Amino acid sequence: MDLFRVEVLRADDSSTVRIPVMGQALCAGFPSPADDFVEGALELPRWLVPNPPATFLWQIRGKSMQGAGIFDRDLAAVDRSLTAGHDSVVVVAIDGQMSIKRMLVEGNVARLAFENSDLPAFALEEFGEAAIWGVVRFTIHWHVAHAALGR
Repeated sequence: MDLFRVEVLRADDSSTVRIPVMGQALCAGFPSPADDFVEGALELPRWLVPNPPATFLWQIRGKSMQGAGIFDRDLAAVDRSLTAGHDSVVVVAIDGQMSIKRMLVEGNVARLAFENSDLPAFALEEFGEAAIWGVVRFTIHWHVAHAALGR
């Protein structure tokens, strides 16, 4: 598998697909049970979402993934059909709480890392229970101040 393969997006398909927005925001930091809830779906161009049944949107909460260009309140499109590998940004269930991290594989050891040099990477086995839920395909980043959007 080529981790740096560039996918050609064909914008000639004008159809759209409805992608569900998950009900709990993703924690970009340490998991927290106090996350806000978002519900509904967002229509996206079909060419942007190769596998609609396996794709979900999550709102990001927190600042620990800013080094990866993922910011508080961004939307992450997560594809459950992709296989996570070294350097993938993944959604992971850690002791039942959903979070977003960078996956680093060193030999036979998979680690989850923040995109913040002040926070350490953790081996998956250091958690009571950790499971990769999906791989982040892309994010939607707002370039307008949230106050201007009425959020």
